[in-house]
Amino acid sequence: MKLIIREARIIDSKSPFHNQIVDVKINEGTIEKIGTNLPKETGFEEIQLENLHLSEGWFESSVSFGEPGFEDRETIANGLNVAAKSGFTAIALQPNSFPIIDNQSQINFVKNKATGFATELFPIGAFTKESEGKDMAELFDMKNAGAVAFGDYNKNIDNANLLKIGLQYVQDFDGLLLAFCQDATIKGNGVANEGVVSTRLGLKGIPNLAEELQISRNLFLLEYAGGKMHIPTISTAKSVELIKNAKAKGLNVTCSVAVHNLVLTDEKLDGFDTRFKVSPPLRTEADRKALLAGILVNTIDMITSDHNPIDIENKKMEFDGAKNGTIGLETAFGALTTVLPLEKVIEKLTAGKSTFSIENSVINEGSIANVTLFNPNEIWTFNKENIISKSKNSAFIGIEMKGKVYGIYNQGKLVLA
Repeated sequence: MKLIIREARIIDSKSPFHNQIVDVKINEGTIEKIGTNLPKETGFEEIQLENLHLSEGWFESSVSFGEPGFEDRETIANGLNVAAKSGFTAIALQPNSFPIIDNQSQINFVKNKATGFATELFPIGAFTKESEGKDMAELFDMKNAGAVAFGDYNKNIDNANLLKIGLQYVQDFDGLLLAFCQDATIKGNGVANEGVVSTRLGLKGIPNLAEELQISRNLFLLEYAGGKMHIPTISTAKSVELIKNAKAKGLNVTCSVAVHNLVLTDEKLDGFDTRFKVSPPLRTEADRKALLAGILVNTIDMITSDHNPIDIENKKMEFDGAKNGTIGLETAFGALTTVLPLEKVIEKLTAGKSTFSIENSVINEGSIANVTLFNPNEIWTFNKENIISKSKNSAFIGIEMKGKVYGIYNQGKLVLA
């Protein structure tokens, strides 16, 4: 595809054109020319949009779709379309389908399903067989098939020795282990953050300790065994402090936080609305502010929507029995710019590529065209009509957004919302 993008402000701190308003000429997937008032050319489509900004394509480090097995929640095809229209040129797919993505053939299946789309799919292989936490899965085979990391989605690795062996094993091929941190015995039957709100509502609480104890244990294991560890979706102030101290010691650890934990608190649970039931749970305002501070000083490496479609039968029920999870791709950008500066939002939506060994693409002449198009200033309210995911379990319905995504250009394809 031949394309000229007119009058776009570049937001890319690594680009020589950062913060400049320029035209960008793209020829068959490569940025051929960047400048002002580029001449019209035969065969080139042109787009010019209000207050258009252009950044390196965004990467989403935690996406669940459903296919294979849970296509009623989301298919790979529609999910990649949602990701593209939400500004993401690449997503890391969690292994929590049916069957679990725990072998080479399952990696090949999802990669083949994702062929030909503008948004690239990078599979995460399960760390243990069927994500049961007992026996290590075929990590090396999955790495060779294209897995970018290994982890059991939203499941704590209870067996400390298994995690230790995994950290040692993946060093042979520079593998990345994901270690979700929530002690199941301390969590118990908890369904919401342990605190004033859960007490008032009569909901069983999940203390911050359930997360922090496991982070401490896992960091000790990382210090002992070496290797690379990513801790997804932290949610407490103490977790930020623990990871900050680990990085100061030189441990190879990264972490992410979910958009909903940066924007919402457990006060949202007053109506017992299961759209706000997530894992880890929404915490207090003090924790939310500590997470934002962790973003600003780069203790927290990346932000994820933790997009997790849940079918209505498992979501629209009494709070205790409902499944955890919210969709988040469509609202990630608009929600984040209400609480963080624009350049920090873009930084944290692209920084995860280096952790997951995915190539970055600087906006410069001669580079591969992998870009996100957006307007950072438009104020609007997200409603159910805005949802293009198959599942509708969004925690952000009715919430005011700042900034709207226009679309992406990647893989030689333009997708506009």
